[in-house]
Amino acid sequence: METSDGFWNAIDKIVSESKIVIDRPKGTAHPRFPDFVYRVDYGYLENTSSMDGGGIDVWVGTDERKQIDAIMCIVDLMKRDSEIKILIGCTEAEKDIVCQTHNETDYMKGILIRRL
Repeated sequence: METSDGFWNAIDKIVSESKIVIDRPKGTAHPRFPDFVYRVDYGYLENTSSMDGGGIDVWVGTDERKQIDAIMCIVDLMKRDSEIKILIGCTEAEKDIVCQTHNETDYMKGILIRRL
């Protein structure tokens, strides 16, 4: 069985070589869905691309070590796409919030994959 070290090293590399842009800070409302308020900083990696054509999405928590130790794999039934979101420096409580966020509706489901 292959190890996942190469995968996580690749994520470390792309994050370290990219500027993190927080365009939806904690406490702000979603631009199209004002009832949805972000409970963890959310943004993207500048000069990267994801399945939706935007930059690779990131959730950035309050842990000062800013380690990458999890990703969310998402299936969005409304947009009919899937993608990953990288969690950077998220505490266990923040990881729970991110996971809940991506599973609150029937239109989006996600799983949290932890780095071992």
